[in-house]
Amino acid sequence: MSEFDINEFLKKAAASGASDVHLRVGEHPVIRLNGKIVKVNMPVITDEDIKTACRIMAPEHVKEKLDSFFDIDFAYEVQGCSRFRVNLSRQLGKAALVIRTIPYNIRKFDELKLPPAIEQFATLNNGIVLVTGPTGSGKSTTIASLIDYININYPKHIITVEDPVEFVFTNKKSVVSQRQIKVDTHNFPDGVKYALRQDPDVIFIGEIRDRETISSALKAAETGHLVFATIHTIDAIQTVNRIINMYEPSDREFVRSQLAQVLRGTVSQKLIPIKDGSGRRPACELLVVTPTVKDFIIKDKLDEIYDLVKKGSFNNMITMNSSLYRLVEEGAITQETALEHSDNKNELQQMFRGVFYGVGAINE
Repeated sequence: MSEFDINEFLKKAAASGASDVHLRVGEHPVIRLNGKIVKVNMPVITDEDIKTACRIMAPEHVKEKLDSFFDIDFAYEVQGCSRFRVNLSRQLGKAALVIRTIPYNIRKFDELKLPPAIEQFATLNNGIVLVTGPTGSGKSTTIASLIDYININYPKHIITVEDPVEFVFTNKKSVVSQRQIKVDTHNFPDGVKYALRQDPDVIFIGEIRDRETISSALKAAETGHLVFATIHTIDAIQTVNRIINMYEPSDREFVRSQLAQVLRGTVSQKLIPIKDGSGRRPACELLVVTPTVKDFIIKDKLDEIYDLVKKGSFNNMITMNSSLYRLVEEGAITQETALEHSDNKNELQQMFRGVFYGVGAINE
């Protein structure tokens, strides 16, 4: 039996368009293609296959921990093919790898089929913009597109703090400094704190996981920097709630006011399989923080924010259901698929029946 060659396997997976690779001891390799899990017709992965792959892929600072770790993230590159984000974990005591493809090419908003209104966030000078959504929803790709837009169009210093570094930027009009957790800085709060001493204009925080990181992000935004960050929530309202609820009840009123002052917008997205089976399209909820939205956040009237977004194209805002509705109208996805991915199915069904007020305004 020939040895499992991780580099050749990753090259074939990337060429097939796979977004992720799953390798587990005792199981056949698996890839995710157009959002669906597909088993690969290859021999089952052995413990030695995983160990060899780790010896090839893991950076030096990780190799010494391979026998004692529980969960480790790191980046890997197959020259001339692609970069990859690797997660090494254990399952029932055995090692498992999940490897995400990170293309060299950073695609533009129109190539990604993102709402053109997202571009407005790249033109801001300060404040915080949050990109949210479940794992695998394209958050990193959207942020990379925003950063690349700034890099191409503005003479700024952009600092990214990531775990691990995913998309790699080459300097264009901007200068881009990319810092990796555990390699270039200890953790996210430290990375953001020290970034403020490195003359930044724009700071990208790979993921907001805790109170310390959001506090650092809010401080950076308050002191005149533009901050982009990702967070795992499903919509704009949940995003605001999640951040406020990271704090003790006695601190929440202050944080609510602080967030209202610096939040510029949220982009919540999902990747939806298109009906011809050839790929996926993003559905996006877009919240732009206007004076009215700011007032609703301060007064804790978050449900009224959704009603405001729902009223149509005011400030280019759009709900997730409106985005799904557009994709159906364009013939990209089916009604069934749209309903499957909706968090408010009754409302979307009403929109399809033409009952929903303002549907006429959805088609710009």
